[in-house]
Amino acid sequence: MEALDYHAEERRKAEFDVEEMKIVWAGSRQAYEISDRVARLVASDPVFRKDNRTMLSRKDLFKDTLRKAAHAWKRIIELRLSEEEASKLRFFVDQPVFTDLHWGMFIPAIKGQGNDEQQQKWLPMAYKMQIIGCYAQTELGHGSNVQGLETTATFDPETDEFVIHSPTLTSSKWWPGGLGKVSTHALVYARLITDGQDHGVHGFIVQLRSLDDHLPLPGITVGDIGMKFGSGAYNSMDNGVLRFDHVRIPRDQMLMGVSQVTREGKFMQSDVPRQLVYGTMVYVRQKIVADASCALSRAVCIATRYSVVRRQFGSHNGGPETQVIDYKTQQSRLFPLLASAYAFRFVGEWLKWLYTDVTQRLQASDFSTLPEVHACTAGLKSVTTSATADAIEECRKLCGGHGYLSSSGLPELFAVYVPACTYEGDNVVLLLQVARFLMKTVSQLGSGKKPVGTIAYMGRSEHLLQCRCEVERAEDWLKPNVILEAFEARAARMSVTCAKNLNNFPNQEEGFAQLATDLAEAAVAHVQLIIVSKFIEKLQQDIPGKGVKRQLEILFNVYALSLLHKHLGDFVASGCITPKQGALANEQLRLLYSQVRPNAIALVDAFNYTDHYLGSVLGRYDGNVYPKLYEEAWKDPLNETVIPDGYHEYIRPILKQHIRVARL
Repeated sequence: MEALDYHAEERRKAEFDVEEMKIVWAGSRQAYEISDRVARLVASDPVFRKDNRTMLSRKDLFKDTLRKAAHAWKRIIELRLSEEEASKLRFFVDQPVFTDLHWGMFIPAIKGQGNDEQQQKWLPMAYKMQIIGCYAQTELGHGSNVQGLETTATFDPETDEFVIHSPTLTSSKWWPGGLGKVSTHALVYARLITDGQDHGVHGFIVQLRSLDDHLPLPGITVGDIGMKFGSGAYNSMDNGVLRFDHVRIPRDQMLMGVSQVTREGKFMQSDVPRQLVYGTMVYVRQKIVADASCALSRAVCIATRYSVVRRQFGSHNGGPETQVIDYKTQQSRLFPLLASAYAFRFVGEWLKWLYTDVTQRLQASDFSTLPEVHACTAGLKSVTTSATADAIEECRKLCGGHGYLSSSGLPELFAVYVPACTYEGDNVVLLLQVARFLMKTVSQLGSGKKPVGTIAYMGRSEHLLQCRCEVERAEDWLKPNVILEAFEARAARMSVTCAKNLNNFPNQEEGFAQLATDLAEAAVAHVQLIIVSKFIEKLQQDIPGKGVKRQLEILFNVYALSLLHKHLGDFVASGCITPKQGALANEQLRLLYSQVRPNAIALVDAFNYTDHYLGSVLGRYDGNVYPKLYEEAWKDPLNETVIPDGYHEYIRPILKQHIRVARL
């Protein structure tokens, strides 16, 4: 039987309306239609081919990236695409490129931190790409510790200029995407110094290269930092190094939305609250969470489709071997990842709402939710990106040996994705920031201040510290309120325990350092509770389509109970469930896998990814894997000649025993 028939048969098994699930995944019918239309536009354009990407040299790969970026911009203009459509087109081109930081960081930072005059001056040029910007914050010696940055911006009152300078080797800007070879401008973060006084880190718009010949301007040393992990992957991006030798810029190129320096050199906070800078951070982190669901769903789609095609062992009397996806060991590794993709998608949708909400509050000078929003976005960024990076590698292993081939799409996807665990905040550092918020919340429980939002459950900590799970049968674990209370009790008890242990230290900072691992685990428990609760909220919405809601309920239970299984020690140790109840959860989980199995292919079809976007022989929609694997092998440059280069110099002398041996 052809692989194509495998997938056709699998699709006939679906117990829900796949088209309706596609709309649920996309977020709305309009979003689905835009995504579908743009994905097909990209897939049909030969300029955007990417099957040869891992075979290109670094220089050829970079030039290919420039060509695609230019062609994408040309198509955006020709087709008069909306901002949403243009963003989708860049997404489906699926190649890290300098425009990622231009649109994703440079422009949002000017919108969020520039004053009205600066926005009117710089944004029109940036939107038309008459200038190309990057975001130069991280330095060779400092990343997560932004307050430790060494680059200086010293105000010179005589000329009304800032002098941007790199005083040490470690103050070199290092890693900004787009900086190495393309960006004409950078948003540079440097220590503001006026009259000998250090006012901390602020942002400055600095021109790096001439708009006439693209040469670096005087005093600027700039270049690419070199090859990164993996073939193709992030090597299409010109991550850069940048040093300043007393580079002068006009005073009005300091971002002055929240603070400014007067003509006389006086540092002043503007009327706009400094907290507005958090709006940009929330925007970037909510996008990272959305990207996590995309990368995870992509890997899961490949692994699921291939697990249906691949047969291994189990044949009797000459019959067909067993589909790999029918092995419980495969299901127990794969289906929780499938459920996680949906869970991350829905919490990402909620984060979009949260970004809108906090932006409106900030503009109205309402900062009441800011600490909670900061902790929420930091925690979700950390948990979703770490889980996704691990999941992509797990999907590679789920595909066996073929998953190691570049043509599987998984090695490059992993290499492209793993930087997300570090950029915009190292994941462990972010968890510790969440933990500080949790410890502060616990310390205020007796003050009468009522926790709100994602931390509201802490207001019921007295109950949660005493409650016992009421599960008596495996099916009791299918009740959302039972699952939710178990996750709330675990999170509350872990936070309260950490707070009590901190009180045993005479110095809280010393205690924080000693208990950092426990605190990070408490933060993970809190964030996983957020994801579980937002999945439940999604299920409470009106979800149209035959069987769609039922499938989402199954996926929710798989997600929650697989987390309970993974962290069973935490749940049992906190006293909210017993070992027997944990065993019942595992029993129910096995039953749930059997319910996912008939719908597995349809559930990944709902992601609506084209073969072009997936970039995987193993994840093809038609399942025609083996002929295509064979075909791909012959495309490798090594197969351009039958006899390899070097045969006469190295192989033939060995075979003919003509090796000259030097005598000492």
